[in-house]
Amino acid sequence: MKINLTYDDVLIVPQYSEVRSRSDVDISTDLGKGIKLRLPIISSPMDTVSEADMASEMSRNGGLSILHRYCTINEQLAMLLSAKHEGRLVGAATGVTGDYLERAKELAYNGCDLICVDVAHGHHILMKEALAALKANLPENVHLMAGNVATLDGLNDLADWGADSVRANIGSGAACSTKIETGHGVPGLATLFECAKTDRDVKIIADGGIRNAGDIVKALAAGADAVMVGSILAGTNEAPGRVFKDSNGLMRKEYRGMASASAQHDWRAKVASNEGVSSSVPMIGKLEDTLYELERGIRSGFSYSGAFALKELQQKAKFIQQTRASMIESAPHILTR
Repeated sequence: MKINLTYDDVLIVPQYSEVRSRSDVDISTDLGKGIKLRLPIISSPMDTVSEADMASEMSRNGGLSILHRYCTINEQLAMLLSAKHEGRLVGAATGVTGDYLERAKELAYNGCDLICVDVAHGHHILMKEALAALKANLPENVHLMAGNVATLDGLNDLADWGADSVRANIGSGAACSTKIETGHGVPGLATLFECAKTDRDVKIIADGGIRNAGDIVKALAAGADAVMVGSILAGTNEAPGRVFKDSNGLMRKEYRGMASASAQHDWRAKVASNEGVSSSVPMIGKLEDTLYELERGIRSGFSYSGAFALKELQQKAKFIQQTRASMIESAPHILTR
C-alpha cells in the first residue's frame, strides 16, 4: 500500500538562489481563456466566503472569486453584475442538475469570465453530461472549471470531457468531513503529485487543506497552477458570513462547509448527506491586508528555491518528508514552553 503525504508531512529544501529581492519574483499564473491572475489565489464558492464584495476585491488585488451558487439565478446574477463594475474578472459556480444550464447561460451571457461546475465528487457521469451540455451552449471563450477530483484518472477524464481547469482534492477542506463520513479521499498534496503527471492541456487548482502561505508554496511547487481557499479569507471584512461577538467579547464570522447540515437546510430546506461542519473564524480585517501577507510569503517561498516564476519553482523544488518531531520544530516552538 502506497504512503500518501500531505502538507505537514513535507518541506521544500532551500537551494542556491539568485533572487535578490522578493519583488523580482513573478508569481502570476495563466489559466487560459483570458484568466490571468497576478496572484494565484481563488476564493471558494461558499456562501460564507464569495459574494460580490469578495469578488470585486479579489479581482482588484490580482486574484479571482467564484461566486457561490446557493441562491436563485437572479440573486447570483445580481452579485455578478455588482462585482463586474470597473471590468473586474469574476467567476461563478453552477451545479450539474436542476437549473444548472439556465444558470450558466445567464451568467455567461452577462459577462461572467469563468463558470465553475461545482460538485463534491466530480469524477461522475453527471459531470460528464453537464460539461457536454455547457460546451454546446456557452460561448467558446468562457473558461470551464470543474471538480472536485482526487485522482489522475479523474483529472484526465474531466479534461477530456471539456474542462479547462480542474479542482483537485476531496475531503481536506477546513469545514469538510467527507473523509470521516464516507471513508473516501486522498491527502491533499498527494492528489497534486499525482495530478501533475497529466499529459492533458488542463490547469490544476489545488483546493482544500491550505492554511497559510507555506501550504500555498507547497501546492504550487507540487504542480498546481493556482490554489482555492476558503477559511483563510472567511474572517475578512469582505466575506459575507454573519458577524457575532463570542463569549470573550471577540468578533467572529460564521464559516461553514456547503455540505454541512446548516448550509443544506438554508439553501434547499433539507439535508441529504452531512459531509461538512458549521463553525466560525476570528475577524481579521481587510481582505487586502490578508492577501498582501500571503503574497509576501509566496514570494519568499519562490526565492528559497531560487525560482523567479511558477514553472521554474515546479522544476526546481525538492521535497523531503519530515517526522512528527520535525513538524513541531517547524512551528515557532517558543510558544509551547
